[in-house]
Amino acid sequence: MTASPIQDESRLCVHSITTKPWTIEEAAKYYAREGVAGITVWQNALEGRDPKIVGRMLREEGLTVVSLCRGGFFPASDAKGRQKAIDDNRRIVEQAAALGAPLVVLVCGAVPKQPLSVSRQQIQDGIEAIRPEAEAAGVKLGIEPLHPMYADFRSAVNTLGQANTMAEQIGSPSVGVVVDVYHLWWDPDLESEIERCGWNRHLFAFHICDWRVPTEDLLTDRELMGQGCINVPEIRGWVESTGFNGFNEVEIFSTRYWGEDQLEFLRKIKRAYRSAS
Repeated sequence: MTASPIQDESRLCVHSITTKPWTIEEAAKYYAREGVAGITVWQNALEGRDPKIVGRMLREEGLTVVSLCRGGFFPASDAKGRQKAIDDNRRIVEQAAALGAPLVVLVCGAVPKQPLSVSRQQIQDGIEAIRPEAEAAGVKLGIEPLHPMYADFRSAVNTLGQANTMAEQIGSPSVGVVVDVYHLWWDPDLESEIERCGWNRHLFAFHICDWRVPTEDLLTDRELMGQGCINVPEIRGWVESTGFNGFNEVEIFSTRYWGEDQLEFLRKIKRAYRSAS
């Protein structure tokens, strides 16, 4: 199934990291002015700021705060490190609640010298440890599987199937998954695993961009939708077939685009969103 063309920006969200050179205040002003409806706030944008004040500012600009990115990085080779990660994530949940973000996106982490299965268990244990605080705060936790190229230390959760299984085992309506096309487009089981998300209604967020060909950097060389090899409309169709009607979140890490005029880049995002998402 391929989704119908996008008609407007009412479900367009842009991650603050996408326009990294802007402060959060600049991002709020220009996103609102250009008709962007939502914003996912990255933690670096909150440095030196009160998240409660930032959240109020974003809403006054007319933006919906979609999520806070990112928590996670639970695995560690010793108990002290794992406890520190849990404590850090509890603070991130508090930060999200103050910001007014209904979701924390979890980049789950890994330890290079321990088996991935051990890291995955530590991730599940960490999520279960912070779940009571998240539920009390009304903040959901979204497990984001990352491309296998990041399995060394960024994430031991590398397929949507792994994320689905973990969310199902935890069994809380506050714990679900995040689908990011950059990380998952290659997976032959992607359509069926997205359908599986719909069974438990635990698909919490949908991130979009494109895979540049040839890719020159595996972290900071993402592309605008329609400029690479990902069939974003097809994947969006699978996502929407689950009943998901949330934001389409543009998340682009790109040193090339960060070097451009950010207002013109934002306008390119809007054009790509309309034509190739």
